[in-house]
Amino acid sequence: MKTWSISPLSIKDLFILCFFVAFCLLIRVVFIFEEASMSAVIARKMASRGISSLSLNHLLIRSRVSASRCYSSAAKEITVRDALNSALDEEMSADPKVFLMGEEVGEYQGAYKISKGLLDKYGPDRVLDTPITEAGFAGIGVGAAYYGLKPIVEFMTFNFSMQAIDHIINSAAKSNYMSAGQISVPIVFRGPNGAAAGVGAQHSQCYAAWYAACPGLKVLSPYSSEDARGLLKAAIRDPDPVVFLENELLYGESFPVSAEALDSSFCLPIGKAKIECDGKDVTITAFSKMVGYALKAAEILAKEGISAEIINLRSIRPLDRSTINASVRKTNRLVTVEEAFPQHGVGAEICATVVEESFEYLDAPVERIAGADVPMPYAANLERMAVPQVEDIVRAAKRACYRSVA
Repeated sequence: MKTWSISPLSIKDLFILCFFVAFCLLIRVVFIFEEASMSAVIARKMASRGISSLSLNHLLIRSRVSASRCYSSAAKEITVRDALNSALDEEMSADPKVFLMGEEVGEYQGAYKISKGLLDKYGPDRVLDTPITEAGFAGIGVGAAYYGLKPIVEFMTFNFSMQAIDHIINSAAKSNYMSAGQISVPIVFRGPNGAAAGVGAQHSQCYAAWYAACPGLKVLSPYSSEDARGLLKAAIRDPDPVVFLENELLYGESFPVSAEALDSSFCLPIGKAKIECDGKDVTITAFSKMVGYALKAAEILAKEGISAEIINLRSIRPLDRSTINASVRKTNRLVTVEEAFPQHGVGAEICATVVEESFEYLDAPVERIAGADVPMPYAANLERMAVPQVEDIVRAAKRACYRSVA
């Protein structure tokens, strides 16, 4: 009988092992430093604008009151973070095939505490902490989906999904078509997307247009707590791969949630937009954080006699073209809003579909509001200039309505 023995490590092997461990620790320190830096930047911004914690709470209360006008049968308010957490919890409870994997989703309870409490409830077999290797655990997730499991892969930020994009596009999105429908890939890739605060160009990009350009993927981007809860449930239950784009700055925001949305059976349809506020003078489309900006712009425009209809896209692919075109045929004007780069963006696709299907209804050129066509600056003042602001939406709507713009 052949026996196997393990030879002792050489000095070279020990050196390589020590170097690898040190490198991993260095990466982790960098992540912790970035998180602390982000918090400091936000605190400095609040202090520079004279915003105390008390006045910030007052502003949040005012924003919630105004936002509640666009919701019906609101029962209570919950944060987007809690909405996502409850959706994960209920879907994992309802289906033993559902499991969560990603960096720090278990012991640390998620980089943004979205998975808080799930490890204690479901154990390490269904809440898996992974190394810092997106290509590795995304590939494992796709393989698990091939065999009928329902993985939820969390990226600490979608900027890191670039490491795993081959598995998302070539392994997940195309397998159903290439297998003539024999292989379904029920997987969800989720995490924060788009600009945060003070994290620079490599951590601030919006990937909505990137993934929405690929057949075989469904791409969702929630705004409110009700969006987050209903769309995440829909994504987990869907038989196809879904890219679920959250927003880091919305995690702590509270929104009214209807009693219906709190039911465990609640689920929003994929591919259906929501009209947040009715209007008759101009249509404004937006998704994710920009929906809130559009609603604030609508309040300002209303004071000047302009009635804006706000469409929360919710689903980027499939895109609810019928709702968009129906609105434009009513208002005869269109403004699209997104924080991503302008070229080949979601707004460009919306403008194209309106020109193709509703051109004769337009009374003014379409307006596109997008982020600046540059990598995101680190400096706070330049960062603000690179991302659409409420005043940019107001000016665009006024131009579309042929009102004077200062």
